[in-house]
Amino acid sequence: MPGSVSPQLSFDELGTPLREVTFVVLDLETTGGSANTDSITEIGAVKVRGGEHVGELATLVDPGTGMPPAIVALTGITTAMISGAPRLPAVLPTVLEFLRGSVLVAHNAPFDAGFLRAACERHGLVWPRPPVLCTARLARAVLSSDEAPSVRLGALAQLFGTTTKPTHRALADARATVEVLHRLLERVGNLGVQSLEELLGLARESAPHRPTQAQRKKRVLAAGVPAAPGVYLFRGPRDEVLYVGTSGDLQRRVRSYFTSGERRRRVRDMVALAERVDTVVCAHALEAAVRELRLIAAHQPRYNRRSRRPHRGWWVTPTAEAFPRLSVVTTPREGAMGPFGSRQAAAAALDSVLDVVPLRPCTQRIPARGASASPCALHELGRCAAPCAGLQTPEEYAPAVQALHELIDGRDDTALRTMATQVDELAGRERFEAAARVRDRLAGLIVGLERTQRLATLAALPEVVGARPDGRGGWEIAVLRFGRLAAAGVARRGVAPMPVIDALRLGAQIVLAEPGPLRGAPAEEVRLLHRWLTTGGTRLVHAEPPWAEPANGAARWSDWAERARPVEIAVD
Repeated sequence: MPGSVSPQLSFDELGTPLREVTFVVLDLETTGGSANTDSITEIGAVKVRGGEHVGELATLVDPGTGMPPAIVALTGITTAMISGAPRLPAVLPTVLEFLRGSVLVAHNAPFDAGFLRAACERHGLVWPRPPVLCTARLARAVLSSDEAPSVRLGALAQLFGTTTKPTHRALADARATVEVLHRLLERVGNLGVQSLEELLGLARESAPHRPTQAQRKKRVLAAGVPAAPGVYLFRGPRDEVLYVGTSGDLQRRVRSYFTSGERRRRVRDMVALAERVDTVVCAHALEAAVRELRLIAAHQPRYNRRSRRPHRGWWVTPTAEAFPRLSVVTTPREGAMGPFGSRQAAAAALDSVLDVVPLRPCTQRIPARGASASPCALHELGRCAAPCAGLQTPEEYAPAVQALHELIDGRDDTALRTMATQVDELAGRERFEAAARVRDRLAGLIVGLERTQRLATLAALPEVVGARPDGRGGWEIAVLRFGRLAAAGVARRGVAPMPVIDALRLGAQIVLAEPGPLRGAPAEEVRLLHRWLTTGGTRLVHAEPPWAEPANGAARWSDWAERARPVEIAVD
């Protein structure tokens, strides 16, 4: 139905990590090549997230006409096969629901997205305008012409040795495209691409080219760059920092900017301006990633698209007054929830909290005593006790404030259980659209709370020490203090790690905690450190006090939020 499809997602301004992105890899078979005059005959889609298979959708579609002989020969789909299949108006809402909240991926994506967009226009549905990624264009950006003379799906499937071979049938081709996508994503990290925004930009800027004479002359800038992990800075004619990047091999990465493998237009423009390349050798990849964040924040390089404002984010926080209310701010105080990537996302979380915590929704300031305003309509509806009219004292209002703090801190999840019960009750009364709205609001609230609690518990610790195997018999070591990296080092194979750890702790940076839920640390740095501590076999060597996340926090609802994603349907 019109308006029943969610609008395009608002992605985090700081960059959406690729592991957090849901991709729907889609393929269509059609009666011809024109979205205006031809029809869809088969739809296949595979949903993946973090490298994991989430669900599939597959269906034949009756176009209302016979199959052209050339299409039958190409796809094997005959008129008899589509006879009795559902018509597109019956299938399209399911496809749009499957796409909801995801990035649409296709090989030659303009073709598939164009057919879906035209179908929505013809049948009165709202095209949700999802972010679109073309794997053909991404392959041109990532692979050299020597390695991949052709970027046809069949050629890439052969190059990568995919288990599923393209057959010009929708689901098989979508499955093959998933494998190609994952192999391409394995390579984009070497190009400094870590977020969805950078990935989409890389695909857009993938026009083939040959290095210009000016670019070839700039190869001298790579001379002397060490073959070690670290950060590199391209500097311009006034010694300004143009671009900051990180790599496990600085020498190889910097040299790549002066070859035909670099196809991003903005990066080519940057190289043309560059006069010098500085490098900072780091102990390991985590230190390099943190230094990159800090250098980008300090220099604001015009050719970097991400992390230029690491402290920027939106928070939902209670105000400091006799009858606290919720406010969306950029500078949080204790007890705030966030950060959110946009004001809209923060406002949605605020509304969800107000659904289950009886705080006043109005914005007026109310004195502790002597309030005499007229109650508003919310009082008549039973949604506010009207402290503005003197009908509620600060002491009577205090339990609502306490419930808010317990929800945000993860001490009590009663509010989440209340919303989950609402979903079940609405669904039981067959009010499915209302149930879906509450479901989506609850899922969003869970994600926001879980992020808050995960980052805040780590940022609150005076010191944490972790050690990760380096894959060569040694250890990569990091000392964290109040959500910041305070020291980094390595214990090579054969070297006892504990003396190295003791030395790092003694010489680690002194970090003073600041007010706020993250103790003044940038959210992106805390998020990076948390990911390093909880993945890749990292061992927790020391935590003072012990590191623990709340037992009644939103993390215990993560599975619920994951299940609340659009139901995966295979249509026969």
